[in-house]
Amino acid sequence: MAVLTITKENFEAEVLQSDKPVLLDFWAVWCGPCRMVSPIVDEIAEERDDIKVGKINVDEQGELAQQFGVMSIPTLVVMKNGQIANKAVGAMPKEEILALL
Repeated sequence: MAVLTITKENFEAEVLQSDKPVLLDFWAVWCGPCRMVSPIVDEIAEERDDIKVGKINVDEQGELAQQFGVMSIPTLVVMKNGQIANKAVGAMPKEEILALL
């Protein structure tokens, strides 16, 4: 499944009302570690049909970043049934990202 771009406009429909767990990647263009994590997140989106994967650009979606208390990026958040199930900060290998799910 393709990676979704999450905005405050589609957040409720795509994340809170999702029937699947959602992996959210909080990132920014200028963030080096985000660029390392991004292709891994894309790969997970392609491989897994049982989850949704969304990316949130913190520069464009400051409200959402604030709502999740994102202080440093990349921050990965797993949402299940509209609730935060897991959260991790910093670049990490694919195995660790999959372990969050």
